[in-house]
Amino acid sequence: MSSLLKRTPLSLPLLIFSVLFVASPGLVSPFEMVSMGRVGSKYHQLALTEATGPESVAFDCRGRGPYIGVADGRILRWEGPRRRWREFSVPTAHRDRKLCDGSKDPNKEQICGRPLGLKFNSATCDLYVADAYYGLLKVGPRGGVAEQLATSGGGVPFNLTNAVDIDARTGAVYFTDSSIVYQRRDYMLSIENGDKTGRVLKYDPRTKRVTVLLNGLYFPNGLALSKDGSFLVVVETGNFQLLRIPLSPSRTGRHATPAQVFYPQLSRYPDNIKRNDKGEFWVALNSGRGLVFPKTEEGPHRGSSVRGRAHGDRDGNEIPWFTKDPVAIKFSEQGRVVEVLDGGFGRTFEAVSEVVEFAGTLWIGSGTMPYVGKFKAY
Repeated sequence: MSSLLKRTPLSLPLLIFSVLFVASPGLVSPFEMVSMGRVGSKYHQLALTEATGPESVAFDCRGRGPYIGVADGRILRWEGPRRRWREFSVPTAHRDRKLCDGSKDPNKEQICGRPLGLKFNSATCDLYVADAYYGLLKVGPRGGVAEQLATSGGGVPFNLTNAVDIDARTGAVYFTDSSIVYQRRDYMLSIENGDKTGRVLKYDPRTKRVTVLLNGLYFPNGLALSKDGSFLVVVETGNFQLLRIPLSPSRTGRHATPAQVFYPQLSRYPDNIKRNDKGEFWVALNSGRGLVFPKTEEGPHRGSSVRGRAHGDRDGNEIPWFTKDPVAIKFSEQGRVVEVLDGGFGRTFEAVSEVVEFAGTLWIGSGTMPYVGKFKAY
């Protein structure tokens, strides 16, 4: 197998590290480097001329896209042949275009909307949107004004609807509400103050009911359903970890056993998580670049810059030591590190919010930058 690997100097601006598993259970060694090409030849940006902050990336049931949600509240779709972005949807018919279009002002988000998580139902081609202010939304295949599906769960209003995923077999929609205290424009206060009011919820489109699956979380962010629909992986940003929430065999949404740690103590604040066709999970590491320090006994210091190097689980599953600037990690269904995307401390990968693996390409979102990244990795 090693004869197929090409050794590459560490000076490359970007590398994908493939992790080869050995026979011993839980051990990840050795770490072989596979060159996936220089950024200049493999990486491109789809620029946004009148918008910014493509937090999430999605492709519809016909493979069209990417679709993105931007800071001024709109959903945009990339028209490849014309090489331009076109408006696909808005969160409400009352949105003021003069006030909102092109806005980057967080204080206008409550009026304009702020779409965060995006996910298409592959069976119906409907787009589901977790809008930080307007709650859980649905947009038909032709776009237009979104339909508001839910604004509260368990008798408590949503305050920061964040990420969404769908079980296309049942239609169940899973999503996060990161805080019932702080809105998105004040999200750092939630982190700094140790706010553990975040929730994971389920929306049933048949009954139109919202069920609270788990609460008391420290800023739950992204979430992704496993390939077989048996569990959710939830990013708990405040605790620098990933949680595994088992679901019942009937997928009613009530997990049979308590949430488990899927991967502990990441080195940076994790953001969104997306599953690929193989059932693996890409987790974006949004902030803390350059702040990777040796692990302490207490772990990362809560409420400030991340202070813990990813040390892996008790089985010794670790992020490669030579990864200097991890901006995203791919995990197996068992929570083992498969690949690490190393940004090389360059400006190419700033504020990475999401990584979507689609048709051999990594599509890279950002909550602040005026472009979507496209990296031909495979």
